[in-house]
Amino acid sequence: MSTPSKIKVLIVDDSILFRSQIQLALSSCPQIEVVAVASNGKIGVDMMACREIDACILDIEMPVMTGIEALRELKSRGIKTKVIMFSAQSKAGAEKTLEAMSLGAVDFVPKPLPDETKLAPADKIREALLPKLLSLFYPQSVQAPKKATGHPPIIWESFFPRVLVIASSTGGPIALETFFAGLTAPVPFPILITQHMPPVFTASLAERLGKVCGKVGREGVNGEELKADHIYVAPGGFHMQIVVVNEKPTIHVFEAEQRNFVKPCADYLFESAAAIFGRSTAAIVFTGMGRDGATGAAEIKKNGGAVLIQSAESCIVFGMPGAVHADGNFDYIGTPSELSTKTQALARATKSRYVA
Repeated sequence: MSTPSKIKVLIVDDSILFRSQIQLALSSCPQIEVVAVASNGKIGVDMMACREIDACILDIEMPVMTGIEALRELKSRGIKTKVIMFSAQSKAGAEKTLEAMSLGAVDFVPKPLPDETKLAPADKIREALLPKLLSLFYPQSVQAPKKATGHPPIIWESFFPRVLVIASSTGGPIALETFFAGLTAPVPFPILITQHMPPVFTASLAERLGKVCGKVGREGVNGEELKADHIYVAPGGFHMQIVVVNEKPTIHVFEAEQRNFVKPCADYLFESAAAIFGRSTAAIVFTGMGRDGATGAAEIKKNGGAVLIQSAESCIVFGMPGAVHADGNFDYIGTPSELSTKTQALARATKSRYVA
């Protein structure tokens, strides 16, 4: 992907206030140029069809043509503009946002709510939007992996995981959906996910993932005992890790400062899994910006577990799996579908070993 001299952005929102706040949020970045605004999806789609536009910030609820309808139209016309949704922080907004991502949107930012930070709406939008937008066009380069000294290679025929922990961020929801769509058979271990999302959105994501694979999918609840064939998503705004209570692996949800600039943070989850399950730990790092999961992946390898990462060409952003790749702390690399196939094979082997 060639990097544009300036990222040409279109803002599509029926609210004059939000259009102006998004413009103000992006105006301070020299790499970005807002080239046009539109008040509904139809005008926006027509602009993307005839103008050079790299990225679109797209509202969901609009008159004439909604954001969801606009995404379908973009897909039918073969327009490749990268779309970031501008999403209401509500259950309905979260569900429509996940639908939008299944239709091709690469990410989303939540509409700002009043809070105690005293940040202006434009500042809140800038904090959430700029890193995502820049990461799409200024990706981390793929580095040759270091030699992971002291970590013997995984012998897959004798690897039987008792837990699967997952990290994902930008582009993660669609990668996860593709992964779980191929994981419909029962798995004899729990699956825990840290996806970088705000509150409300993680609950909708958990439900959606459960539906695509026929498993129980929900946010992790503090004190809940882990169960096989269940999907637990870290609640937005909280960290999640595994602890042992009465000799049983249990979810611990807790509040703490951001780590790796995110909350929830995958490193907490990965490190706790490595400490409890050791060489029976499997981890997957999906698409996302930053390095979250890299420290945890190193800890999993140190304890004899297996780490799988999403391939660069299938990622929206190769930052998180790229960091694990650069450190050399991975055992398998593949697309979300290939990672699903590999996990199915591990599940069958583990079931044969421990359950049959």
